[in-house]
Amino acid sequence: MSSAAANRWSIGAPEPGDYPAWRELFRGYCEFYRVPMPDAKAELVWSWLNDPAHELEGLLARDGDGRPVGLAHFRPFSRPLHGAVGGFLDDLFVAPEVRGGGAVDQLLARLREIAAERGWTTVRWITADDNHRARSKYDQVATRTMFVTYDMAPESTAR
Repeated sequence: MSSAAANRWSIGAPEPGDYPAWRELFRGYCEFYRVPMPDAKAELVWSWLNDPAHELEGLLARDGDGRPVGLAHFRPFSRPLHGAVGGFLDDLFVAPEVRGGGAVDQLLARLREIAAERGWTTVRWITADDNHRARSKYDQVATRTMFVTYDMAPESTAR
């Protein structure tokens, strides 16, 4: 990536006025994974991002006009096996019209800086097996692990 591309984006925390643009990016992310995004979910996640007491934090990539074009949501997680804390990247999305322009590189670079500042021992994330474009980028910046992910539903209270 050229230094011009690297300087094309500014990266920072979401601000209160960013809700409409963030919501559109989050909608795109949800659509990619075929997950509904009702208003209540968007409002809840936005409230988490704006609550200093909540573990979830966010970053936005902004273009030269200050318009948000990419998002990253992340949080710390305990690593008992290592006696350490890591960072977990929950969501990463860049608007289709700016993909390939370096925004994701800048989001990941800032997240790497945050991890170093906080003493996190790793930044971890998962992605869909068929998310080939993203995986080609991730293979450049991170090490693929051999872990298999499982999801277990909570026990139903309705019997």
